[in-house]
Amino acid sequence: MTTQPNPPAAFEFLLQVERFYAGLLLAADSGADSEPSLGGKLLYAGELDARARALLVAANIAGAASLAASTDVTAGKQAIRDGVVDFLVTSLDEALRILKNEIRTRQTVAVCVALAQQASETDFAHQMLERGVLPNLLGQNIAGGPAGASFLRQGARRVEPISPDANQVLLGWSVTSAPALWLPKLDALALDCLCQDCLNPDPSPTTGAARRWLRLAPRFLGRMAQGLRLLRCGESSAANFLKGVREQVERAEIGVPVNLRLSRKGQSEQYCFAPPSAQTR
Repeated sequence: MTTQPNPPAAFEFLLQVERFYAGLLLAADSGADSEPSLGGKLLYAGELDARARALLVAANIAGAASLAASTDVTAGKQAIRDGVVDFLVTSLDEALRILKNEIRTRQTVAVCVALAQQASETDFAHQMLERGVLPNLLGQNIAGGPAGASFLRQGARRVEPISPDANQVLLGWSVTSAPALWLPKLDALALDCLCQDCLNPDPSPTTGAARRWLRLAPRFLGRMAQGLRLLRCGESSAANFLKGVREQVERAEIGVPVNLRLSRKGQSEQYCFAPPSAQTR
C-alpha cells in the first residue's frame, strides 16, 4: 500500500535542513566510528530568510555557534518561538558576548541581531569585518556579496547544500497518530540499524553523521517538521530498518500504521505497514 502524502511545506523544509547539514559537516573532522561536530566554529547565516532558517537549524544539529541578522523583528520573534534561534538581541556587541563564551566552550547556540529599519544586512556584515569578527562558515546569501568575498579571502568557507550520493538512500517515515509515543520507538530502531552498520568491516563514512542527525534533529526541528523523520544512510541500514519496522508492526509492538518513503538515484518507493488491528477495521 502507498503512504498518504506528507505535508509538502514541512517535508521540503526538512529536506533543505538535511542537505545543509550534509554541507556543514564537510567542515567537521571525525572518523566513521564517531559523531562529527562543529563545536567551536562560527557560522554567519546572513539575513534571516527562509533559506537561512533552514541553515541555522542544520547548524544547531551540527553543533555550531550561529549568527544571523534581520530587519524584520516579527521574523526574529517567530524564529525564537520555533527554536531556530536562542537569542534575539539588538546589537553586534550583545551577540558577541553570547557567542564568545559558547564558542570557547564548544556549545551550540544561535543568535539573531534585530537591525534598525534604516540598516541593512550588508552594513551589519561590514560592521563584523571592522570588529574583526571572522566566521568559519558562511551562508549562500552572504557569500556572494562584497562582505562575503572579504570573509572568504580570510578563510571562511561557503556552505552548500549536498544531496545524497549514488551510494546513499534517503529514508523518511511518519506515523498516522500519536507521534510523540511512536516516533521515538522508530528512531531507536533506526539508530540500532546504524549501529549494526558500524560493525561491518567497511562501515559507511557518513554513519557517525547519520547517528548525530537521528539523535538531535527531532530536538531542533520540533514542530517545524510536523512529526516527519528523514535520514540519509546506506542501503544496508535502510533495508534493516524497513525489515524491522515491518516485523514490529506485524507483532503489534508498534500500534499505529507507519508510512515510509525510500528514495535513491531519482526513484522513490513508498510503503505503509499497518498493525493487524488496523487492517481488520
